Amino acid sequence: MYSLGIDSGTQGTKALIIEMDSGQVIGRGYEHHQMVAGLKPGESEQSPETWIKAMEVAITKALNSAKIKPSEIVCLGVSGQQHGFVPLNKNFCPIRPAKLWNDTSTVEETEEIINALGGKKSFIEKLGISLAVGYTASKILWLKKHELRNYEKLKLILLPHNYLNLYLTGQPQMEYGDASGTGLMDIRTRNWQEDVLKAIDPTLKEKLPPLSHPQEAVGYVKKEIAEKFGFKKVLVSSGGGDNMMAAIGTGNVSEGRCTLSLGTSGTIFSYSSSPVIDPEGEIAAFCDSTGGWLPLLCTMNVTNTTELFKGLFDLDNEDLENLIKASQPGADGLIFLPFIDGERVPVLPQASAVFFGLNRHNFNQSNIARAIIEGTILNLNYGFSRMKSLGLKPKEIRATGCR
Repeated sequence: MYSLGIDSGTQGTKALIIEMDSGQVIGRGYEHHQMVAGLKPGESEQSPETWIKAMEVAITKALNSAKIKPSEIVCLGVSGQQHGFVPLNKNFCPIRPAKLWNDTSTVEETEEIINALGGKKSFIEKLGISLAVGYTASKILWLKKHELRNYEKLKLILLPHNYLNLYLTGQPQMEYGDASGTGLMDIRTRNWQEDVLKAIDPTLKEKLPPLSHPQEAVGYVKKEIAEKFGFKKVLVSSGGGDNMMAAIGTGNVSEGRCTLSLGTSGTIFSYSSSPVIDPEGEIAAFCDSTGGWLPLLCTMNVTNTTELFKGLFDLDNEDLENLIKASQPGADGLIFLPFIDGERVPVLPQASAVFFGLNRHNFNQSNIARAIIEGTILNLNYGFSRMKSLGLKPKEIRATGCR
């Protein structure tokens, strides 16, 4: 028997086929995502239809490489980018493109919601988590304020991985882990928090799906979808946010372990048997997908910086590595503040990136490449130090990530 794993990220969708007894990966597929073009600075959007098409292509490629009968697949699970706002109408069709986790156009709405709950300290006391720019809550208020006609059509709010589950099974659902990153849920009780819902819209709760434990399956793949791939009866797990799934994948399910995940963003997270609440709100007190909690720091700028640099000079990863090897630690005094897309940790949603200390001696590709890498790493360490100051005592770090 075989299982199918799907990861829908910012840059693309991956599919893996795994032999269940051995855990061996026998098939892989990937399809790139397109972003919505022509947006204003700070905006980041994707069409949910992009995820559907990419998922189908990735599954087909994985099946072709695995060389097994599709009917031998018995279950699948979806991992997805967190915080995205997928607004659906009464027919469960997208009303507009989804605003993504790295969309920082909702600064005003974030502040409005926090102030409505009595300020940052009060917000954290009520929900156990701060409201970062990029969380789902402020995106909902943004739609209400800026696109009222679209908001009036809104009947169901989902996150990206929930939308894929809906497409596969027809069942709207949201599990605790991903829901804890919306800014709408009390992470201690794992219930929607009434005060924050009312601050956005007194009828908002009617637009939210049922909450469930991550161990509860969503349902089975719909007949018409199953027939498309040659599946029989395939059970769909609840899945979860990409970081919650990465925690399980790296064995980060007991205290003392940390996972470093490097992708478009950079995250470091650790298991905790009780909520780890940061009074300053920099470390997110998420729920995990095993029943515990997942204190997490997120920096918004990792491979986005290196991808821009590579694109500028038409480089591949090997070229980038060779450039860095040709420079020395410290990049000859060149410092890069990597805030290309603003930043979540530290809380600088409207910041810009800066090269500091350029001179005729360090103004070359090698030093610029190294400065970019060092800048992203040092920013991650700022958040990691914050985690340790809250009492976390990591004994081991496990790394994962993607392009």
